[in-house]
Amino acid sequence: MRLTTKGRFAVTAMIDLALRQGNGPVTLAAISQRQQISLSYLEQLFGKLRRHELVESTRGPGGGYSLGRKAGDITVADIILSVDEPLDATHCGGRENCRADGGRCMTHDLWATLNTRMLEFLESVTLQKLVDDQHARGIEIGDKPAAKRAISSAPVVKPIRVNAPNSVFALGGMTSK
Repeated sequence: MRLTTKGRFAVTAMIDLALRQGNGPVTLAAISQRQQISLSYLEQLFGKLRRHELVESTRGPGGGYSLGRKAGDITVADIILSVDEPLDATHCGGRENCRADGGRCMTHDLWATLNTRMLEFLESVTLQKLVDDQHARGIEIGDKPAAKRAISSAPVVKPIRVNAPNSVFALGGMTSK
């Protein structure tokens, strides 16, 4: 069994998101830049994470993604399984048709037990533990939310400078000269 980039990138992105959870919604573009993961790939992953209610999206200015549940309630298994990452070392999907003749191979129980242990381990590791591990390694994220740009519905009007007289009398005075 090998964990593909789909599962690894999903877990990495979720750690990044959880580290910044207190600062408001996090954009995928920011995660993409920090973690060097393609933005379009992150969009695919976060679509699946959102469908499994692991993340929530906020639209509009200042929008982005935030955790759908507390980091302590999300396991690595939740993340990996939500992005359709297969966790099967049997190569038969548990159907017991491992051999060329469709029968069960001699090592099927070994690989099935490995599947169970892997899932148990991944279910025992929470996103909060991974965040705590990052903090223990010295990763610190600023406590202040990023400054939000002010957006107004009224257009910005710059004053027009006219180099002309500002009254009828000044206009009349100019013509008499």
